[in-house]
Amino acid sequence: MAKFDTPSLANSAPNTETAQWRDYLELTKPKVVAMLLLTAMVGMCLAVPSLPPAHVVILGLLGIGMQSAAAAVFNHVIDQRIDRQMQRTIHRPVAKGRVGTSQALAFGGLLMVAGFALLWVLNALVAWLTFASLIGYAVVYTVWLKHATPQNIVIGGLAGAMPPLLGWVAVTGTLDPHALLLVMLIFTWTPPHFWALAIHREKDYAKAGVPMLPVTHGVEFTKTMILHYTLLLVVVGLLPWLAGMSGLIYLFGSLALNLGFAWYAWQLKFNDRKGLAWQTFKYSIWHVFGLFVALLADHAWRAIG
Repeated sequence: MAKFDTPSLANSAPNTETAQWRDYLELTKPKVVAMLLLTAMVGMCLAVPSLPPAHVVILGLLGIGMQSAAAAVFNHVIDQRIDRQMQRTIHRPVAKGRVGTSQALAFGGLLMVAGFALLWVLNALVAWLTFASLIGYAVVYTVWLKHATPQNIVIGGLAGAMPPLLGWVAVTGTLDPHALLLVMLIFTWTPPHFWALAIHREKDYAKAGVPMLPVTHGVEFTKTMILHYTLLLVVVGLLPWLAGMSGLIYLFGSLALNLGFAWYAWQLKFNDRKGLAWQTFKYSIWHVFGLFVALLADHAWRAIG
């Protein structure tokens, strides 16, 4: 006969604590925040000819990361009704009740204040710009735009495109047109990235009553818009090189990545098959990662040279 051991209270307590810790970590959307921090770090590095001061990088990334995490937590709280209706999000901690609304709000508030304080140590401009990005995502996009227009991700995507600018400002304390080129890269990338997911999850969004583009204008129109934006991204991707802020490593890397994204979009529009929208979405994640790694590698090579 099999023997079943009943765990003692002393042994079961740590498991509960571990689960709770993981729930709070999930609230912060760590993979998304990690990608945002990569783009912020690239902005920091490109802001100066060599390496930015270590304390600025540490405080800047911590502050931007905490504010981004806070925005993610508030998104979980505000979207909990929608999350319960969508297969992709039904198991989120607030939607499932594993973390209470008041607990999540307190956690998000703590991250927001701590992040703002760290950035304030660097300079007031980066502190306020990062806070404005938090409000843009957690309030303007999540509360209003997401439910108001199928262009929600186009307009609201500006908040998610800000980290390179925030990293730049953390180092210099000033705004610079070159930093805006980095914002343009992410701003142009965001709609085709998210619309590919929206096609894959069209029924989920329709069920939840979220007016994503495939729901309001149809999948075929959305595929056309994805193709248009990826072709635009090929052009926008040339701007850092044309402006002289990056060299040939970035130029060839970005062309390969952007044309790859456009190829996926072309296939999605004219040769669609089961699962291709999801494959396009997954490629877009590696695409933006590779794009900013190429920027960083190019800058490092030029600094050494």
